[in-house]
Amino acid sequence: MDSTDSTESTDSCGSGRPAGLLSIGTFARRTRLSAKALRLYDRQGLLTPAHVDAVTGYRSYLPEQVEQARTVALLRRLDMPLAEIAAVVRLDGERAASALDGYWAGVEERHAAQRTLVGYLRGRLSGRSTAMQGTFEVKIVEVPETPVVSETRHLVSDELPVWISTSLGRLERAAAEECGGITGPPFVIYHSDVSEESDGPAEACVPVADLEAARAWVKERGRSQGLTARMEPAYRMAYVRITKAQVLYPQILAAFDTVEEWITREGLVPTGPCREVYFADWDTAGPEDEVCDVAFPVR
Repeated sequence: MDSTDSTESTDSCGSGRPAGLLSIGTFARRTRLSAKALRLYDRQGLLTPAHVDAVTGYRSYLPEQVEQARTVALLRRLDMPLAEIAAVVRLDGERAASALDGYWAGVEERHAAQRTLVGYLRGRLSGRSTAMQGTFEVKIVEVPETPVVSETRHLVSDELPVWISTSLGRLERAAAEECGGITGPPFVIYHSDVSEESDGPAEACVPVADLEAARAWVKERGRSQGLTARMEPAYRMAYVRITKAQVLYPQILAAFDTVEEWITREGLVPTGPCREVYFADWDTAGPEDEVCDVAFPVR
């Protein structure tokens, strides 16, 4: 049980508290934190008392801990989880500031994705088109035939982001080291729907310089891993360019809807499965940076 002693004195007379320490009540007032919050922060390792009386269990704090406590309170106002706060307050100077920057970048990315999702859901709930015609501009480009090394996998939408990152990473390393180098942006082909209920398959592809070397690399590892090396034929591509925030499922569906509706209006015909072309560095891109083309082959 903790004292909420209202005495401002920091000496130890009659309190069992070493001289120079603040009672939990005094410390709570100075930091504008409740005694309950201070006990929680102690259990979480965020703010450990300088002294705990062995008999009474009363907690006492150093005056210099006031600033740390106020920092913890401010970080909580950013909705930072307690575990992350604990990591930040263990750092000092620029490292702590850098950790805060990393956390806030993640918050902004999530907010950007949620804004896009709200727009998508607004269209669904209102009965209007989810394609958000004013958001995306459809363009056409001719894509030449391209040798690729690829990996195919059956998976649902929740598994997709991690798989895209890891599979393209594997294929890009192979292309650079075994297949003569990378000759274009990687892309993912959806041979069937990937959603919460449907598992595709999806095919991750990396353009390579040396098709024969790519085939040798695939043969060495065996086709059981879903690997292949092939020539992707030339095609005409209708596409929209989207930001990192818009890539997330299900809001990316609005981009696919836009392209499909445009193809129908223009009297064109899809000639192959839809795909995503990743032309930017995902790790360094911000939520509003363009990173991906959502596309259909057409004629």
